[in-house]
Amino acid sequence: MTALIAQLTLAASDVWVYILPALGSMLVAYGIYEVVAEGKTSQSKKMQDRLRGDRVKREKAVANITRRGAIGQAGTFADMVVGKFKFIPKLQVLLDQADVDWSASQMMLNVSGAAVLTMLVLWALQVSPFAAVGCGGAIVLLPIVWINMRRKRRMNKLGQQLPDVFEMMSQALRAGHSLAGAVQTVYEQMPPPIATEFAQVYHEQNLGVKIEEALQSMADRVDSLDVRFFVTAVMIQRQTGGDLAEVLDNISGVIRERIELAGLVRGLTAEGRLSGWVLFALPTVVFVASMYLNPNYARVLLEEPRGQIMLMLAFGMQLMGIAMIRWIVNIKV
Repeated sequence: MTALIAQLTLAASDVWVYILPALGSMLVAYGIYEVVAEGKTSQSKKMQDRLRGDRVKREKAVANITRRGAIGQAGTFADMVVGKFKFIPKLQVLLDQADVDWSASQMMLNVSGAAVLTMLVLWALQVSPFAAVGCGGAIVLLPIVWINMRRKRRMNKLGQQLPDVFEMMSQALRAGHSLAGAVQTVYEQMPPPIATEFAQVYHEQNLGVKIEEALQSMADRVDSLDVRFFVTAVMIQRQTGGDLAEVLDNISGVIRERIELAGLVRGLTAEGRLSGWVLFALPTVVFVASMYLNPNYARVLLEEPRGQIMLMLAFGMQLMGIAMIRWIVNIKV
């Protein structure tokens, strides 16, 4: 009986050896097809959106307001299971700043289930427990890393758009428009991501929210110091009066000077960042070259317990080194 079970397990392992590569190849082919198809249809989609006018933008903005207001109140299974954790609201803010139309609780439930399923499959295939746990952790962490990178790119792009936005609002105010009309002008004339945020402000005040509260919600959502300056200026002007157009011109000029200074600092620190990445990649390149030139010499680090401990310590020290270099060259402007 034991021999039969062993034979069945071996046969199942042989089957998975063929199934998993085939499944991976199919997923890669499907991903390449989606990328190519999206590239071919992007231009036609942009043309159709322009022909349809602002209706699509308004529908997306209203749907965005509804979605964000309903998060955490739907009472779904995911909200009941993981929605009570303290990190879920912070993750939802991260998703909103990245403009990812996901629910934080549903996302965590999905990635946790995928991680557990992957670990069980790898354990059934008699893979090392450390490797199985590492793959499960990677499945949980990689989506968060991707969302954080997307959020950072979006926030940087939004910050680059702010001077033009404030100048446009200043010109609209001088032309006789109200503050709501200036917000509408930004929403209709500027490209995303700033248009998305101002569209939400515009539609919120159309739905009955005070424009001060809508702007404050945008400041909390974007979490940008420049946006907070703008909102504070609007609050003061609404309470005490004054020339808001001139204040917006001054804020725009300050932001432009800060962006210029940040670019200068980034250029001066580029050598330090490059040195950090070279020092981070050099040990890996040397190890791969050693495995190719003298496998018996380099395999000691993979097979011996002391070698494995040394590899883990070296990897941790590498991460500490790159973090320290990034901390040194990351000069706040």
